[in-house]
Amino acid sequence: MMKDNIVVQNDEIISVGELNKSAKYLLENNFNNISVVGEISNLSRPSSGHIYFTLKDEDGAIRCAMFKNQNIKLNFSPENGDQCVLKGQVSIYAPRGDYQLIVKNIEPAGAGNLMQKFEALKNKLEIEGLFDPDKKLSIPSSPKHIGIVTSSSTAAFQDIISTVQRRSPSSQVSISEAIVQGDNAHVSIINALNRIVLFNEINPENKIDVVILSRGGGSIEDLWCFNNEDLAREIFSFPIPTISGVGHEIDFTVCDFVSDIRVPTPTASAELVTEFNFRLQDKFNEFKTDIYKNINRLFSDLNQKIEMNQSKLKSPLALLREKNQNLDNLDLRIQQQQEFILSKKRNHIEKIISKVNYNNPLAKLNLITNKINLLLENLKRSTKDKINNNHNTLDKLLKNIEILSPLAILDRGYAIVLNDKGKAIKSSKEVSKGDLLNTRLSKGIISVEVKKNEK
Repeated sequence: MMKDNIVVQNDEIISVGELNKSAKYLLENNFNNISVVGEISNLSRPSSGHIYFTLKDEDGAIRCAMFKNQNIKLNFSPENGDQCVLKGQVSIYAPRGDYQLIVKNIEPAGAGNLMQKFEALKNKLEIEGLFDPDKKLSIPSSPKHIGIVTSSSTAAFQDIISTVQRRSPSSQVSISEAIVQGDNAHVSIINALNRIVLFNEINPENKIDVVILSRGGGSIEDLWCFNNEDLAREIFSFPIPTISGVGHEIDFTVCDFVSDIRVPTPTASAELVTEFNFRLQDKFNEFKTDIYKNINRLFSDLNQKIEMNQSKLKSPLALLREKNQNLDNLDLRIQQQQEFILSKKRNHIEKIISKVNYNNPLAKLNLITNKINLLLENLKRSTKDKINNNHNTLDKLLKNIEILSPLAILDRGYAIVLNDKGKAIKSSKEVSKGDLLNTRLSKGIISVEVKKNEK
């Protein structure tokens, strides 16, 4: 007798590969970011750079794979017997149907416990809306008074101070001392924040515009005070824009998420609050360079034209006077052009100063503007003096030409005798009795007839 067919007519038949792929899909979508604690065993490191091992405890074991692009980021080398916390994605190696954990990160078990606490607090505060971007305060572009909450003995504080002094030396910086490591560090930080609020209430005319919460990098244990719930809530309700510059770029704390903005390093926080003034200084330097270039170009053009005019001073008196007039016209045009350029630059600078004044500018801006105006006046005066010197030179040349001119000889009482063809008579042999001659004096001409010729 034939056995009953085990396949019901309406059953869907799938292959083993398809089954593994379906299981892989379900696992990866439901366990895509989990943390698992256990002991590492059967660790192997093939030449590919990947790491393969088993994670086990008293109740079970799971195969694990950590690929090269992930394990190169580890700051320690896991070994057999290590208790570790693994973060990764559950998957199936479809060709063999092997159930495994694709590891993204490994941490020693102690740090792993802290990470679990960090994730739990982070998720709690996020659900409550403490990370809401709409509730964050705007960072002022040009703060006049910068507050720093940190320890003055830290390298982070020195980095912030040196960066501010280099990029915006006129900015005022105040520190509210705080302990930034240890069990009671969060209380110290909260007290430091409260002192800033009190300071602003007492000194409204010199209030702190922005606060930098900072310390250098370290282990998760070193930075743990910045994962305190009381501190996080204090920062969230803090009335002054707050920048979190805690640790290095790879370090994250709860304070990073509740602050109004997070920067990767303490130095980056100082660069952020001084960016506007730093760019403004660069802009002024560009204006100064442009003004010098324009003035030098004008001087170069003027010298070339003066040299060209001087090379042509070989003509009679009328041409010299014409060139003198052209030089006056050139002087007027240069002055007009100079006034136009200076006025344009001055208007541009005034617009920038007006904008800066609107955004609480620094007193140094007025000083820089005054220096530039003084420089422009000096340049204008120097240009005018040079042109006057050229006029004097031309006047001297004009007088020399007048002295050497034949007409100047006539002014001393001499005369030129011309025949009827206008040719000068140099000898009595060139005329005969009865010839009509013209005698040119300094002023006027006399016509005479030769009555007697003594040769």
